[in-house]
Parts: sequence; C-alpha cells; structure tokens
Amino acid sequence: MFKTIEDHAADTVGITVEGVPHRVPANISVAAAALLCGLGSVRETPVTGVGRLPYCMMGVCFDCLMKINGQPNQRACQVMVAADMTVERQLGAAEFEEF
Repeated sequence: MFKTIEDHAADTVGITVEGVPHRVPANISVAAAALLCGLGSVRETPVTGVGRLPYCMMGVCFDCLMKINGQPNQRACQVMVAADMTVERQLGAAEFEEF
C-alpha cells in the first residue's frame, strides 16, 4: 500500500521491526518506516484491543504510539529512524517502572 519514491542516492539504515530486520530510508520517521515495513497496526487500544495505525503523522492524534528502543508510549511520527533501532508494537497500556 505504501512505497517510497525511487531515489537511488538515499541512504538507508538497518532497524528491527517486531523482531524482523529491515532496511529503510534514513530520513523518515519511525511511523513511516512501520508503514513501509507492512505492519497492520502499530498499537492496540488499552480498552478494546483494536489495532491502530498512524493517522495524523504530526504528533497530534497519538495513534502512532509504539515501543522504541524499549521505551513505551513513543509517538513514532515524531521519532526519526536510526541505525540499529528496535521498534515494537505497543499492546494495550504501557507499564512504567517506579523510581
């Protein structure tokens, strides 16, 4: 459904999405990378468990919350991909460690 515009000069980085290694353009958000990698959803709602995908792609709607490098509740549309990044779907409400 989603594809990049052909740009053979574009740099790529290796990231792991849901345990699967992928190469994605270096200058895109994690939300865009998740869509390019074919994820059917990036999170599940805490109440009903319904899958959600990025919607606004500008940090307003919070539908793109993901676990990025082990940190839950990250707005994937606001985080740029980086080499060796680990990205996981967020299933339900995230739990935080107490200080």
